Amino acid sequence: MSTAPEDFQPVKSAGRTLDLLELLADHPQAWALGDLARALGIPKSSLHGLLRTLTSRGWVRTDETGSRFRLGLRALRVGAAYLDGDDRIGLLAGVLDELSRRFGEAVHLGRLDGDQVVYLAKRESVHRLRLYSAIGRRLPAHATALGKALLAEHPDQEVDRMLTWPLARLTPHTVTDPEALHAALAAVRTTGHAVDQEENAEGIRCVAMAVPLARPAVDAVSVSVPVSRLSPELEAAIVASLRELLGDLAKARSMLSA
Repeated sequence: MSTAPEDFQPVKSAGRTLDLLELLADHPQAWALGDLARALGIPKSSLHGLLRTLTSRGWVRTDETGSRFRLGLRALRVGAAYLDGDDRIGLLAGVLDELSRRFGEAVHLGRLDGDQVVYLAKRESVHRLRLYSAIGRRLPAHATALGKALLAEHPDQEVDRMLTWPLARLTPHTVTDPEALHAALAAVRTTGHAVDQEENAEGIRCVAMAVPLARPAVDAVSVSVPVSRLSPELEAAIVASLRELLGDLAKARSMLSA
């Protein structure tokens, strides 16, 4: 059987199923059938049958009226299996733990997925005032320190192809101008770390560094601190710790593979 790309024909029903699950994952509110049909461009009759099938298998759940839909518990099984099967997440656990111990602030591991960054692991801040985050959350790469650290691994022309233009503005501080973004990525390449200056969430500043286990890197680690707690000295200490811990990890990995 030929597997040439030009011979591939997507399975329409499978595509619709994945579109539905991704929509419910990206927008986890309760959806009415009509709203889902409009958002997905699927006829209500076809969508109703799809929802009934997924509900019977636990991938979608309904409210007590049976008229509004959310992602079901079965979806957690797939997400958890992905995390459990990713050796790199386990390898970086010690780095996240140590950063959390040193600074007591929110620590994240993120992976580049197209024009977005996905949180794969986190360590909570010990403070009441903290950044909201969740495993699996997706954010525009250009508006996060994690994303900029990873985008900087690519030439500007490739970055422009990776991103969706015009860029979304999450806060008044989000960089959306192409030239300004190129300048920010050039700074990342020079300093070795990226900074999110309240570009994703107002009042929060993040510092991130790409994980040097692949080229171009696909993962990055960040520390997020409310601007009210962040001093220049603390930011410098975070950068130094990221460089130290990720550098040690790369050295250890190199020695094991030598």
